[in-house]
Amino acid sequence: MSFEFDARRYQEASAHQQEWGRRLIAELNLRGDERILDVGGGDGSLTRRLADTVPRGSVLGLDASAGMVEAARKLEQPNLRFMRTDILDADFRDEFDVVFSSATLHWVKDHRRLLDVLHRSLRRGGVVRLSFAGEGNCSRLIAVLRELMEEPAYRAAFDGFEWPWYMPSVESYERLVRESSFSDARVWGEVADRHFPNVEAMVGWIDQPSLVPFRQHLDAATGERFRTEVIARMTQRSREDDGRCFETFRRINVLARK
Repeated sequence: MSFEFDARRYQEASAHQQEWGRRLIAELNLRGDERILDVGGGDGSLTRRLADTVPRGSVLGLDASAGMVEAARKLEQPNLRFMRTDILDADFRDEFDVVFSSATLHWVKDHRRLLDVLHRSLRRGGVVRLSFAGEGNCSRLIAVLRELMEEPAYRAAFDGFEWPWYMPSVESYERLVRESSFSDARVWGEVADRHFPNVEAMVGWIDQPSLVPFRQHLDAATGERFRTEVIARMTQRSREDDGRCFETFRRINVLARK
């Protein structure tokens, strides 16, 4: 599955994704001459930051969304370019020193195949550094979505709907990585729960990217009603006395070497 996102609205609502990504980049301790693949580069802002850390190297940002890649290409520079492709269809071989991905890979369902593609993409001795949503992520939003999808007003519309996210437990992902071709692999969980500063900030995140797969499955009028009910229930469940809105964010982290 692939989905089309609004790059401008995503950028406005992605403060926490940007924060996580900047921290991961800082942890890489790059020399400055590496060739890097950024999987799920989105609007390109983190990918450009990666490129700035490797002035003698290069960075390729991949994304499956045409809108995201179109926006990201405005940031291209001599050591930075972007390509639209589904990572599972990529056929890189021994090309990169680092494969990086932050807050993206929960949109990929087949991680056994994904790990094979990433391993093949790396040069010998290359490193993957991944962070994506794990079990317990967005527990309030997911509960609201599942409740609404089962209500009579929406049940028929979601017949045949494929759940868009893969959010494994740390233990199950550890097993998957052990069964892959990577060596020196480490997998760990992270609690990254977040307070949105207000309802409007939370709604921005709900709209882009969280509701996109659901609204694509509904006609315009039904999609707007569904959105209104999601926001109302999320506001009721997440807003605290000081006006902030709480949601759980849980991450799977991977550091492994070829």
